[in-house]
Amino acid sequence: MTQELELRLLPEIAEQSDLLTEYISKSKKISLSDIKHIEVLNHSIDARQKTVFVNLKVRVYINEEFVAEQIHLPDYPNVGNSKEVIVIGAGPAGLFSALELIQSGLRPIVLERGKDVKSRPKDLQNINAHHIVDEDSNYCFGEGGAGTYSDGKLYTRSKKRGNVRRILELLVGFGANSNILIEAHPHIGTNKLPSIVRKMRETIQERGGEVHFNQRVTDLILEGNSIKGVITKNGDRFLSDKVILATGHSARDIFELLHHKGIEIHLKPLAVGVRVEHKQSLIDSIQYSCADRGPYLPPSPYSIVKQIQGRGVYSFCMCPGGVIAACATKPGEIVTNGWSSSKRARPTANSGIVVELRQEDFLPFQKFGPLAAMEFQREIEQKAWIAGGKTQTAPATRLADFVEGKISSDLPKTSYPPGIISADLSNVLPKFVMKALQDGFKEFNKSMKGYLTNEAVVHAPETRTSSPVSIPRDPETLEHIRIKGLYPCGEGAGYAGGIVSAAMDGIRCAQACAVSI
Repeated sequence: MTQELELRLLPEIAEQSDLLTEYISKSKKISLSDIKHIEVLNHSIDARQKTVFVNLKVRVYINEEFVAEQIHLPDYPNVGNSKEVIVIGAGPAGLFSALELIQSGLRPIVLERGKDVKSRPKDLQNINAHHIVDEDSNYCFGEGGAGTYSDGKLYTRSKKRGNVRRILELLVGFGANSNILIEAHPHIGTNKLPSIVRKMRETIQERGGEVHFNQRVTDLILEGNSIKGVITKNGDRFLSDKVILATGHSARDIFELLHHKGIEIHLKPLAVGVRVEHKQSLIDSIQYSCADRGPYLPPSPYSIVKQIQGRGVYSFCMCPGGVIAACATKPGEIVTNGWSSSKRARPTANSGIVVELRQEDFLPFQKFGPLAAMEFQREIEQKAWIAGGKTQTAPATRLADFVEGKISSDLPKTSYPPGIISADLSNVLPKFVMKALQDGFKEFNKSMKGYLTNEAVVHAPETRTSSPVSIPRDPETLEHIRIKGLYPCGEGAGYAGGIVSAAMDGIRCAQACAVSI
C-alpha cells in the first residue's frame, strides 16, 4: 500500500533520507522495515519564521515496491511532407510551438536570427572580454533565446494559460532534472539549458521540421490583409500563409517593421531600474535568520515588493549564487540581467530592482507612437553606455551611496564580466526612477535588516523586464486583429513573462494555427 503525507520538518531531517525515513516510521508508527521507498511529491522551504522549515508532500511505499515513473516524450510524427508553418524565433515560445505543430501534423520552418547554442558562447565572450556586441548573436538572440542564458527559472503564476505540468514534463523528457516536477520554485540552471535546447531542436529536425540559423527576418510578404511569407536579411524568401511571430522582448527591429508597415501594435508599460549584487552569505543570513545556512539549505532567494508614492518597486529575476550578465543587443547600449548555474554555487546574489512605469511616463517620447516605451528604454541604455566610457563597462555605485545620492570613491569587484566604473547614476536614470529606487531601498531594509549596505553594488541599468509593446490578437483565433495568418506569440508580443508562460503561449498559438488549417 501507499500513504501520502504532508510534513513540516527541520532541514536536516527533510534533506537526509535515512533521518526522514526514521521520522516517518516513528511519527506514523510504521515499522522501519516496512518502508520500502519514500517519494517526494512536493518540496518547498518556509523561512517566514526564525526557525526554517521544509514542507514536504511525500508518498510512502509500505510493503510495496517502488517503480519510478518514466517521463516519455510524445510520439512525434514525421511531418516532412506536411503543410509548412513559419516560426520566427527559436526561444521558448518558438521551440515549443514548433514541437506542438509537429504533434498536430504540421511542418515547422523555424527562422532564428542568431546562432546555435554551440556557437553562441564565442559571441558572449566577445561581449564580456572585448566589449563587442553582435546584434544578432548575444544573450538575447540565438538558439533558445534569452531563456538559455537567463537562469532557467520555471516558476509562473500564469497557470490559467496552459498546462504547466506538461511544460515541465517535456523539459524533463529533453534532459532537465526531474526535481523540477516537485520544487515549489523550479530552476534548471544556465549551465544545463543549452543541451536541453539542442535536443529540442534535433527532435524538430528529426521529425521533418527545419531550423535555420543566421536568418533575421527583415520583411513580411503580405497580400492585402493576409500574410504569405517572410524575407530574411540574406534575401531568402520563405513562403507560408501561417506565421508564428515569437521573437522575444528585445527584437526592436521587428516592432519597428510592424509599425512601418502599418500593422497595429500598442505601447505596453514595463518596469526599469538597476541590478543589485550582494554577498550570498548576507542574503542567507537575512532570509534564514542565521549566521550560516549550513549544508541542508540552498542559497536563499528573495522576493520583495514595496509601494513608493503609488508605484510598485520590486525585485525581478533574482539569482541566488549567480552572475550579472551583459545583455546589450546592439552596439552603443548597456543592459544588465542575471543568471545562476544549476547549483547556484557562486558567492554573490543579484536581482533586478525595478520601478513600475505608467502611460504618462512616456509622454516625452510620444512622437514615437506605440514605440514610445521602447525609446524610453533605449535612451537609458545609451546613457549608461556613455557613462560607462562607451564600452560595456557598467556604470555602478555602492548601494548606500546610491541611496544617499553619492558617487562611490571605490568599488569592489563584482560578477559582471566586462567590469564596472563608479558613476553618477542620476545621469543614467530618469529622476523619478532614481527617487523611487532610493526610497524603495530604504523600505526594503525595514523588511530585510542589513540589505541596505555599502558592501552591495548597484549596476545600471535593468531595462528588459518585458516587452515594450503588445501586438494585438483575436482572443479566439490568436491571429493578429487585422493580418490573417499572423500569430503574435510569447513574451515579445506581450503574452508571456518567462520560460514557462512563453512555452505555454507557443503551444496555444500552434494549436490555434492547426485548428485554422
